[in-house]
Amino acid sequence: MASFPSDAPGADDGLWSFLRTLLAAAVIAIVFRAVLFEPFSIPSGSMVPTLLTGDYLFVSKWTYGYSARSVGLGFVQDWFGVELPKGRFPAAPPPRRGDVVVFKLPRDGATDYVKRLIGLPGDEIQIRGGRLSINGKLVPRAMLGAYDVGGDDLERDHPYFRRMFRMEGRLYRETLPEGRPHPILEMTDQGRLDDTRVYTVPEGHYFMLGDNRDNSQDSRVQNRVGLVPREYVVGRAEIIFFSLKAGTPFWAFWEWPAQIRLKRFFKVIS
Repeated sequence: MASFPSDAPGADDGLWSFLRTLLAAAVIAIVFRAVLFEPFSIPSGSMVPTLLTGDYLFVSKWTYGYSARSVGLGFVQDWFGVELPKGRFPAAPPPRRGDVVVFKLPRDGATDYVKRLIGLPGDEIQIRGGRLSINGKLVPRAMLGAYDVGGDDLERDHPYFRRMFRMEGRLYRETLPEGRPHPILEMTDQGRLDDTRVYTVPEGHYFMLGDNRDNSQDSRVQNRVGLVPREYVVGRAEIIFFSLKAGTPFWAFWEWPAQIRLKRFFKVIS
């Protein structure tokens, strides 16, 4: 008896279809991360009270235009020695003073940091007695009250910070020259980074500070962070979409009911 070929897909066709779907999903995810929004998590308390350890946020990649490093191509230069193009494409407004910015650490070109942009090209920045000065003018700050760091900063148990975090935190509103206010946290005005030299920001660079002024490695620490080149800026921090109490692994979903911070969901970052 004659037999006819079946129109039903075989096992090989089903596997290939699945792989194509998986590949298409991966490409879409990579493109989404590279050019639209990239998720980041906050591993330290350097931006308390604006960002807490355990916050998960989205960063807009298009806001300042794209650079080779901002879309993840920095390895081409770092690994293979191929010089990357300079500048950002397409032309876009530069970061504004006061923006919360994610950038690649200049000394390795790969590690992601998040800080607040304080100094623009041509600015002179200095900290004296814990007070920020921009171009020789003291930036005003107003006391908002006490702030209990509590579990917001995992480094409170670090030997260096143990004494500091026994102090009462003080929350201030600092207002930048353009009138943009933001909160900062001070444990003391006599900390190791509370008196600095004058930093002059060169063309194409930015000066970054953490809002937790006594626990932040930022542009004040020249041998660790320093001034940030424009090409190393990844994007602007936009919104917190998820948050867990400090020290809670994201994959430990069974701990979420007790550790989740619902009040921080969909909080716009400013």
